[in-house]
Amino acid sequence: MKKLFIVVGFFLSIVAKADEGMWLPQLLEKINEGRMKKMGMKISAKDIYDINNGSLKDAIVSFGGFCTGELISNQGLVLTNHHCGFSAIQSHSTIENNIIEKGFWAKTNKEELANKGLFVTFIKSITDVSDKVLAGVTKNMTESERQSTIDKNIKQINDATKLGQFEKLFVRAFFEGNAYYLFITETFNDVRLVGTPPNFIGNFGVDSDNWTWPRHTGDFSMFRIYANKNNEPADYSENNIPYTPKRFLHISMKGVKENDFTMIFGFPGKTNEYLPSEAVQQIVNINDPAKIYVRDKALAVLRKYMHTDKAIKIQYAAKYASIANAWKKWQGEVLGLTKTKAVEKKLKHESTYNTKLKANTTLNENYAGVLEKLNGAYKNIEQFGLVRDYYLELVSKVELFSLVNRMVALNNTYKKDAKEFKNAVERQLNLLPDFYKNYNSEVDKDMFIEMMDIYFNKISKRFIDANALEQFYKNESDLKKWANKIYAESILVNSEKTLNSLKTNPEEFINNLMQSEVVVLLNSMNTNYREKIATQLNKIQPEIDNLQRLYMKAQMEVMKDKKFYPDANSTLRVTYGKVDGYSPADGRVYKFQTYLDGVMEKYIPGDYEFDVDAKLRALYEKKDYGIYGVNGKMPVCFIASNHTTGGNSGSPALNAYGNLIGLNFDRGWEGTMSDINYDASLCRNIMVDIRYVLFIIDKYAGAGHLIKEMKLVYDK
Repeated sequence: MKKLFIVVGFFLSIVAKADEGMWLPQLLEKINEGRMKKMGMKISAKDIYDINNGSLKDAIVSFGGFCTGELISNQGLVLTNHHCGFSAIQSHSTIENNIIEKGFWAKTNKEELANKGLFVTFIKSITDVSDKVLAGVTKNMTESERQSTIDKNIKQINDATKLGQFEKLFVRAFFEGNAYYLFITETFNDVRLVGTPPNFIGNFGVDSDNWTWPRHTGDFSMFRIYANKNNEPADYSENNIPYTPKRFLHISMKGVKENDFTMIFGFPGKTNEYLPSEAVQQIVNINDPAKIYVRDKALAVLRKYMHTDKAIKIQYAAKYASIANAWKKWQGEVLGLTKTKAVEKKLKHESTYNTKLKANTTLNENYAGVLEKLNGAYKNIEQFGLVRDYYLELVSKVELFSLVNRMVALNNTYKKDAKEFKNAVERQLNLLPDFYKNYNSEVDKDMFIEMMDIYFNKISKRFIDANALEQFYKNESDLKKWANKIYAESILVNSEKTLNSLKTNPEEFINNLMQSEVVVLLNSMNTNYREKIATQLNKIQPEIDNLQRLYMKAQMEVMKDKKFYPDANSTLRVTYGKVDGYSPADGRVYKFQTYLDGVMEKYIPGDYEFDVDAKLRALYEKKDYGIYGVNGKMPVCFIASNHTTGGNSGSPALNAYGNLIGLNFDRGWEGTMSDINYDASLCRNIMVDIRYVLFIIDKYAGAGHLIKEMKLVYDK
């Protein structure tokens, strides 16, 4: 009871305004249930999380480790976003059978498509282990000593925890390392593609509409979990059968109205709600603008080719979407942080904190100067953080550099262990065909030119690698000439020669490759980065980590009247709010619901973002919406004030009864700053209405057999 009291104490001050935050489901009963019921929730906290009985948590999965999915039938049917399933969708697409463009719907289990490497993970239980993890940790330890003690304690916990045959565990830090929880998981590795709408539905609006509202995107795809005959996890086998879950979500046909209670259940990735003012200032004025600039240039290169070549469009579709997603998000983040005066809010918060700290003699003795030192450490790291963001962004966009890094890793293995080198070569021979399937050297060459231009012109001269500069000068300071030379000479841009060389004589291939110009270039640039930038970052970051942890603890002790919830860290969370529109600017008011009418208003024949096929247009003209339409209109998307972030993509939107009403897939552009500064005036999560999902499956795709698997309900 003492341990539970201590942990719950972290949350005690937040109950009055609990709409904001990402909550651990096992603590809802103690902390949030009262507030949630006042907002309209009809179920109990135990209906959401219960380790002894089936609960909503048993219908929620981490999808591939990067998104969320939910079970919607007793036959293992999983619903997630179109963009979450896109890599799988792309992998099954060819020019002859482009399911990205035309969609795909399996009519039988046998037609469902296997996906190598795709998995889903269930959370079976969550337990507080803070006392055990922090045993022996003292305030005088260095960060390295502290982490070493924690690692040893976690190993002891791992060794002492009894797991079932298919169970695994991990321990995760919360509140900047002031608390720790143990998660028991179960993972299924046979996950097959069941259905996806065509891209014009699943990604309607593409770049123009991404991170914006109003939205008209049917962002969903469907998969199925397979298990062995005992309903247990198993690798792919034709003998596997659809998984029978402990719990699956019922689907509400009632729809939503303004001020309805909503709840998002999923795996939010990462937030930083408790940064000091200096860190937020740098994000707004330095770090985000740098990353936006690099991605501006990278996307321009890809667009040039994708708009004129269908094969390249397929090859680079997932890469483009990945680059564009964060690019636009960061722009909205800067806009939102500026509009809501986030830095000023932080400064005001820090002023109040300091006043209260000084008024408490005991706390002042413990925490005096912590905040000032933390802001000072961020000032010290600023110049190195800027170079880091430029360098890591630009290097990651050149795919030849990615290939070089793979080969350098092989070379390092070759020097250390001949047996392991053989295994590493085999792994690359298995992985490289997939890489080359989506690689075009001409596209990549143009990317090299753009990225190296940024390297020489945006990074401070004292941080630029001398060898890179020398190669550049040898090619008459002509980036195009330099790129032509590198790509003409490098064997790595030729898939057939590279794979054959790795198969026939990998040792000789690797030895020769290490002397090539591009390998020498990247090795030198990486060494320069490690010595001039990473070394400095590694000196300052432990100080920041220590001070951030102390500042977090201090805030919770000093400001008892403020709300504190744990930052997202890819663990299972519940957020809740209400269906509600918002006003992002003077004279502009957004309603909470969009309809198929809006799709047709945006329709541009032949446009890659806003085209609509004849079948959907015909259903619209006839108002043939079946049981899914309302008063002659077809709902498409809606918004609410749930606090979400990356990783929440694919999360179920649940109503007051815990029934599925939508599928979370995005945030309003102005509210993407919610990772740093949640503000209820602007922050809205965007969901595709479940009725639109069902309409597309049934009336558009003619896959009514999937609807029959589900349980449709009409809430009171």
